[in-house]
Amino acid sequence: MRILAENHVNLLDPSELMRPEPTFADKNPSKFRDYSIDTTDPLKERVRQTYRQMHLNQTVDFVKGRRDHWLKFDTIKMTIREALEKLNDLVDESDPDLDLPNIIHAFQAAERARAEFPEHDWLHLTALIHDLGKIMAFYDEPQWAVVGDTFAVGCRWGDSIVYREESFEGNPDGDNPAYNTEYGIYQPNCGVDNLLMSWGHDEYMYNVLKHNKTKLPDVACNIIRFHSFYPWHNGGDYKHLEAPKDAETKKWVLIFNRYDLYTKSEVVPDIEALWPYYQSLIDKYLPGVIEF
Repeated sequence: MRILAENHVNLLDPSELMRPEPTFADKNPSKFRDYSIDTTDPLKERVRQTYRQMHLNQTVDFVKGRRDHWLKFDTIKMTIREALEKLNDLVDESDPDLDLPNIIHAFQAAERARAEFPEHDWLHLTALIHDLGKIMAFYDEPQWAVVGDTFAVGCRWGDSIVYREESFEGNPDGDNPAYNTEYGIYQPNCGVDNLLMSWGHDEYMYNVLKHNKTKLPDVACNIIRFHSFYPWHNGGDYKHLEAPKDAETKKWVLIFNRYDLYTKSEVVPDIEALWPYYQSLIDKYLPGVIEF
């Protein structure tokens, strides 16, 4: 991870690269979600190497270790506004067309959700805070354990995972008969909420919300938990592990992802003017000092 300046982290997030949605995207849809390999292209190679480290190192044991470390919630205490403002110091270098702090993306996504569903204030706040788990990057967590598409560990890796064919080579779970079968450690139709997910900002922020007894509805927490679980909600993998109730979660994740992935533009919202409204939502659903 490269430090740009004091308190600045240049964060590669391959999960926010090139995804198609004609209604929301400014670019031609054919330009999105391009994970082709080109070793002469610095951006593509950087993305590939991030996923290579993720897929090599994200094992059942690694995930359990990171959960033991982070889910003590003793890293830092701050308000939601303070955490959001910390994202001013985090720039996603994976986006070739937009070089803006994450807090701007947060407000862009929130305002899009607010425009489409003005009656669902919980969704506005969900969009605003969905990436807050990325603050792990400021506390020595490597990029490949913070960002990117997530996947279930403890069973055979989904076929639609990016770089699936070669990227997992050397991951010991692939040779472990307890983990390399279709079901692995899980029961049929156990539900996605019972899966042990690869470690990243989604799973961390979900647990932060639960630990701090948020008043956000469960569907909001699940949106945050699974918004990067692309092999499931976009790739069609893990259907054999779905429970009937997961259909509602998937529906809202797909709605939310329109705001998350396709709202980036050079039009910067007036954050100071918007703060009073969003602070009222913070006070309603996640007030006070939060333990991260």
